Amino acid sequence: MKRLFIRFLVYAMSFVVFVGGIGALGMIRSQKDFYGAFRTEPIPSLPAMEKPIYDPSKPTVAVLLGNETTEGTDFSIPYELFSRTGEFNVYAVASDNQVRTLTGGLEVVPHYSFAELDQLVGRSPDMIVIPFMTMKHEKKFQPVQEWVQKHAKTNLLTICGGSGNLAAMGLLKGSTVATHWQNRIFGGIESRFPETHWVWDQRYTQSGNVVSSAGVSSGMDAVLYVISQRLGEQAAAKLVEEMNYPSYHYVKNPQMDPFDVNLWTYTLNNAFHWSKKKAGVLLYNGIEEIALASVFDIYSDTGTTKVLSISASEQPIVTKHGLTLISRNLIKNTPTLDKLVVPGREAKSLAAEDIIKWEETGRAKEVKFVHSDSPQRFLFEVELEDLAKQEDLLTAEHAVRRLEFRADDIQLEGKPFPVETYGNLLLTVLLAILAAFCMDRRLIMKNKSH
Repeated sequence: MKRLFIRFLVYAMSFVVFVGGIGALGMIRSQKDFYGAFRTEPIPSLPAMEKPIYDPSKPTVAVLLGNETTEGTDFSIPYELFSRTGEFNVYAVASDNQVRTLTGGLEVVPHYSFAELDQLVGRSPDMIVIPFMTMKHEKKFQPVQEWVQKHAKTNLLTICGGSGNLAAMGLLKGSTVATHWQNRIFGGIESRFPETHWVWDQRYTQSGNVVSSAGVSSGMDAVLYVISQRLGEQAAAKLVEEMNYPSYHYVKNPQMDPFDVNLWTYTLNNAFHWSKKKAGVLLYNGIEEIALASVFDIYSDTGTTKVLSISASEQPIVTKHGLTLISRNLIKNTPTLDKLVVPGREAKSLAAEDIIKWEETGRAKEVKFVHSDSPQRFLFEVELEDLAKQEDLLTAEHAVRRLEFRADDIQLEGKPFPVETYGNLLLTVLLAILAAFCMDRRLIMKNKSH
């Protein structure tokens, strides 16, 4: 009996050390590439940035940037949609003017610090938008918390996991709030904030001065709802037509059936997909904000792809609606890539000169115009379909669920499952069994010798 117990312990420990240890290292690496993709390269000296003009006759929308990592699509959806209307002053704001990092490794320069915006407007912004911001360091989050608390009576809009940030500020007690389903599974948000009523079957909710949205693409519905309330339904419908957004019916009725969530492929990709593909994303002046950020999000948060920002020069890039970006790589010194993604519906014309420079380097097997090749489709659809072809159906299907994206005409085609991921897992399991077997045999032989 004792020998049987020792054998069980040997095999169990071997699995913990090899499968658990290797998987944990892979998970840490993958999450660092997405949520911890901080810049290590020196930031080039920046010229004076042109800020969007302040019009005191228009309401002001402040979109927050955290002091750690801000979820890129959570940030870009409200920034672009409010900007597209032309009826708001829309600013990226942070506790200071230093460059901020979006998920996947995209750098943004705030338009104003909190203090500068307060001085400019002379009162609270008409709306503060809270995207998901990581909160690993309390001291780094404190300036953001204090500024929002200072303006807590204004209109607040949370996107995706941003409601968790607002709850951490103590501003959601007694409210009915939507958030990303991952907050329920990974974050334990219901037990952490029991005084808030969390709902899981609505794309967005309104409770007092707070509008909150569920998973990432639900932010589209929440922002469109706010715009329809402020500017009328016709203004929201115009944006839907411009963006080819397929789920406008949720703006009128946010009720939804929650997704059945299977985290196996996502977790295993992060842990055991070792040879990640390298995808470059070309930054160019006039690029659309949602198109750009969604490429970083959709590909990078699968555990299968490392995404690199690339531009033609060290000069900052200015997006379609006046957001300043800093690239990490120049065309002339970019490493060899599996593919170059060129986001945006007008990419072929706006980035034409940069594409010529890129083609001269020959550093990518493929150049993918994910949006300008399909201008009549919504941005997420073509990226998710490309992801399925690049990787597999299970990986793409999880990306759909993570985005809370719902569309009838999306067609995912590709391998049925991630062969490399499951192959690496199998090899690790076999290694654990082999190591345990060797230790087992050594113990048996040692016992026999006695």
